[in-house]
Amino acid sequence: MKLGFDESVRTFREEFLVWLAENRPSDEEMTADPALSTAHAPDWARRWARRMFDAGWLVPGWPPELGGRNASAVETLVYLEALTEAQVPRTTNPQGLGIIAPSILDYGNEAQIEEFAMPLLRGDTTACLGMSEPDAGSDLANLKTSAVRDGGDFVLNGQKVWTSGAAYADFCFLFCRTDPNVRKHRGISIVLVPMDAAGLSVSPLKEIVHPETPDLAEVFLDDVRVPAENLVGEQNNGWRMANGSLAHERGMVWLNAVLDIESAMERLLQLAPDFMQELTLQEHANAADDLVRLYIETRAARALGYRGFARLVKGGDAPEQALMKAYASETRRELGRIAAEWSGPAALSSEPASGSKVGRLEDYFHTFAATISAGSSEIQRNVIAERVLGLPRE
Repeated sequence: MKLGFDESVRTFREEFLVWLAENRPSDEEMTADPALSTAHAPDWARRWARRMFDAGWLVPGWPPELGGRNASAVETLVYLEALTEAQVPRTTNPQGLGIIAPSILDYGNEAQIEEFAMPLLRGDTTACLGMSEPDAGSDLANLKTSAVRDGGDFVLNGQKVWTSGAAYADFCFLFCRTDPNVRKHRGISIVLVPMDAAGLSVSPLKEIVHPETPDLAEVFLDDVRVPAENLVGEQNNGWRMANGSLAHERGMVWLNAVLDIESAMERLLQLAPDFMQELTLQEHANAADDLVRLYIETRAARALGYRGFARLVKGGDAPEQALMKAYASETRRELGRIAAEWSGPAALSSEPASGSKVGRLEDYFHTFAATISAGSSEIQRNVIAERVLGLPRE
């Protein structure tokens, strides 16, 4: 595969780099971790999102009337690469920006776009994604949370779990069952639920990463009433919309996974000189083997990811993105392990001395989540078996 960019893309990248150099948040007001949650740094994060939005750089692929620049898919790719290289976060509400806002634009009405999507884009609000339940993780169609029409409202009852950002979100993009009497895929709808609605409660889940400010939570709905106009799209059409929503997620997840492991690899290369100079000859050889192996795996993930990206840009399907997701997330976990090992006692630090989380135990623990979120490695292997290798379904 030949990877290159034409003059217009290079010009676009240079324009963004100039703006970024002039507007980049100071190290004092931010951490360099692009995955940091708004729960841990809400003020500067919202200011930064608004600054990017006002300049047309938060969602450059969108039309100007929605705060974008009509950037092509390839231009969006080089934009994300530049952010990663500069260790600057694009957003601290990735689900809101990458899944929820695009889905509202695709399926919502004008009032929903104005009330819910645009504040997300401006950085004025954050949102969470209400999908997983205790008995409906990878199998979304098994969800039980109900929405019953009562006059001009829907009455919601049920429970969501592993809901990222629920403790600080302004609203939830909630998947619920509106018809229990049809096949489970056909009775699902999506409603927009204010997180301060009566009867809605949030219970944070204790995490090994950020135990004092957990990002994940359970959401309980007990006779929560929301206006019927908060229904997104058509009733009972949520499964089709879910596939569209997750297409937004999958496309960005595997691309961000590539960029994330490249950033982690750069950090490992920074750690290598100090770590390796203290080693015996045999230990040095073993460490060098690890470094070369991970470098090769990182470059392989990049090539695999960009091949899939090229197919998607041409309008085709890229079932091998499941392979990329599994491969990249597991490579990232191994990078986290080696970096923490090489950091020695500094891995226990709660603050990144070098402006990067990579090398701390906290980062290593967090890499395990990447093999589960947006489709576990086990689910990805099923997709690979069925759609790439043509094996029979389970």
